[in-house]
Amino acid sequence: MLVPISWLRAYTDIDVDVTEFAERMVMSGSNIETVKTFGAEIKGVVIGRVLSVEKHENSDHLVICRVDVGSAALQIVTGATNVTPGILVPVALHGSDLPGGVKIKKGKLRGAVSEGMICAADELGFDDKVTPLGSKDGIWVLPDEFEIGADAVEALGLNETVVDFEITPNRPDCLSILGMARETAAVFGTALRYPNTASEADTEQSAADFIKVEIRRPDLCGRYAARVAKDVVVAESPWWLQRRLMFAGMRPINNIVDITNYVMLEYGHPIHAFDIRTIAGDTIIVDTAKTGETFTTLDNAARVLDADMLLIGDAEKGVAIAGVMGGLNSEIEADTQTILVEAANFNPDSVRLTSKKLGIRSEASSRFEKGVSAELSGTAADRVCALIAETGAGRVVSGIVDNYPGKSVREPIDVRVDRVNALLGTELTQDEMAKMLERLEMDVATAPGLLRVTPPHVRLDLTEEVDFSEEIGRIYGYDNLNTTLHRDNVEAGCSRSWMLRGIVRETLTAMGISEIQTYSFVSPVGVDLIGLPADSDKRRFVKLINPLGEENSVMRTTLLPNMLDVLSVNFNRSNADVKLFEIGNTFLHTGEDELPEERIALSVGAYGAWGFFELKGIVEGLLSRLGIAGAVFESASDTGTYHPGRCARILLPVSGIAERDADDDAPLREIGFMGELHPDVRTAYDIGAEAWGAEIDLDIVIERADLMRYYTPLDRYPAVMRDVSLLTTEDVTVGAIEGIIAKTGGKLLERVQLFDIYRGEQIPPGMKSLSFNLTYRAADRTLTDEEVAKVHEKILNAIEENTGATLREV
Repeated sequence: MLVPISWLRAYTDIDVDVTEFAERMVMSGSNIETVKTFGAEIKGVVIGRVLSVEKHENSDHLVICRVDVGSAALQIVTGATNVTPGILVPVALHGSDLPGGVKIKKGKLRGAVSEGMICAADELGFDDKVTPLGSKDGIWVLPDEFEIGADAVEALGLNETVVDFEITPNRPDCLSILGMARETAAVFGTALRYPNTASEADTEQSAADFIKVEIRRPDLCGRYAARVAKDVVVAESPWWLQRRLMFAGMRPINNIVDITNYVMLEYGHPIHAFDIRTIAGDTIIVDTAKTGETFTTLDNAARVLDADMLLIGDAEKGVAIAGVMGGLNSEIEADTQTILVEAANFNPDSVRLTSKKLGIRSEASSRFEKGVSAELSGTAADRVCALIAETGAGRVVSGIVDNYPGKSVREPIDVRVDRVNALLGTELTQDEMAKMLERLEMDVATAPGLLRVTPPHVRLDLTEEVDFSEEIGRIYGYDNLNTTLHRDNVEAGCSRSWMLRGIVRETLTAMGISEIQTYSFVSPVGVDLIGLPADSDKRRFVKLINPLGEENSVMRTTLLPNMLDVLSVNFNRSNADVKLFEIGNTFLHTGEDELPEERIALSVGAYGAWGFFELKGIVEGLLSRLGIAGAVFESASDTGTYHPGRCARILLPVSGIAERDADDDAPLREIGFMGELHPDVRTAYDIGAEAWGAEIDLDIVIERADLMRYYTPLDRYPAVMRDVSLLTTEDVTVGAIEGIIAKTGGKLLERVQLFDIYRGEQIPPGMKSLSFNLTYRAADRTLTDEEVAKVHEKILNAIEENTGATLREV
């Protein structure tokens, strides 16, 4: 919110410099983004009148002007297209200074002497967006009310300081000059002066003779106040009004539009003016639009409306989108003579949704969507009429048509003195608190230890006791509050789940895998790209009500699509041997009135660096670090995501490893999948190399993790190792053979490890050779060859009986 200090001083006295003003306002909770000073760098610029304009002999785009600057008539060469004889302009004389360190000197342009420069508004420090409409693309054409030769800085009031306040969404009352004046008066203890809202009206007619107002949706329009002005002359606004608008960041248009914008900035209440000739049936009807209805707004854009959008209409058509933008069919024209002044109050949610759907962000919508007091509507309409009369823009018709179905009464709120002091750490008396609140225009009644406070109607944010504690703290001054330490003893720490996730990160990072983080909001297309079946639980999305777009419209049910997106980016940027992991939450829809099922998952992805067994080793190493044994890797071919035959389902015993050892048929619980990605999936993500992935339910892993380490003495007796190569068919899995070995080997078998898989010329088609290393050891003796041979033979027989695998002769 840009606030010119001179405009602020019209409503309250400020007797301190800008630096102290800014510091005290910040300490009262009014944050400031910038403080900008205008005019200080400008020297030697005067008001001049253009006497004549002639074409430059040596240029197609330059003209030679004779300009009266009071002391002389100067010849000035300019390229501006809007310069004409008789206009007033700011003239920079020889030796003058302009903002940004620019110096103007006498010189020649294409052979013609130029004794100065006719200035544009931006050359004097104004932003192009606030330059008056007639001067937007050329020199600054001034209102015809200044003395020729007068110093431009003094005459135009260019010595100004503008404070840019950062207004938080809960303080819409501060989106106005009066709102900031109210804050200033409260902080500095000065009086607040309100602008004049009275005007001499034509009593021969009443506003009701011109217009009727019908509100069909009182839930969306709580008040509609209408006043009428006739004999309107649409012209340029007086300079004092233009100046305030420009310093406040708005472009002057014409007197009627400028007055409505002025009042919006002054009171924070948007105003709209209609040419009453365009209102069919002399009736304003406030109702929602019809679905598919087309409406052309003031920016000449055709908008398609729906039944949720509030439309201001007449007996035949729409004339404005409520709270957002007026219609082209009812705008003020140069020949407009009678206007309808609208000051209405609209539902914030309705305005916000309409503004977003239509892609229109206006000064009016930004205020309405934060909340505007309905009590302001009548006052704002009166203020517009007072300015119309004051500036001679027209004659005000007496009376007001005020349809106010949503009138409400603000109830007092009890504020405990002891509670306020306890929250702020102060020792303020009841009277001190009451005076602070009264400075903010609140009505305060007192009882022993209690303040009964009724906030002003503009303070929509004050709804409970704690809000008033904040107000007292602000006016007292945040810098005056004592600094104290929290009295509770809080021990820092983290949950078991968070600690174990940290161990997972450390373990995978130590294995050379890089961590990534991706968004939880994803596209529903991701599950199609990874080939999930139509009945997969991972299609039970939690859908966002108000997504930024289709690509962020649901919450993820799996981490794998995000992982593949990142792998794809790296592959297409020629990054070799990429290994990544992510720990994140997934969300499954459980019902309309239920919270989603939220689980922690681990995703691992790589290309160019691994094969199946390297990935399996990563998973086994991670589980081992977490104290989890007994994992089973079972072949899977029906996932859709992974390559058939190169994919494994990862399972853990349901009841823990102890029961699994006792009963090899104990039930298993699936915790995830791992394997080579299906070629179709790689193609969908444009990954042109073998890629591998895994996704594990980390909640189950964390539940099963056991970081306790038990002491085991060093083995006293030597181990006996045997290598065995088996010839078997392709359908026999390594896991099946390892299970038979483990079950048959009994207590003497210490470890079994696969060290080779071979397919080649010496192996018949459809067969493979599996080589294992078996380690035997007894805890109480040295094993004899006979003991080892007996167990070893038993294992080989069991393998042959169950799988048909035979000992391969090397």
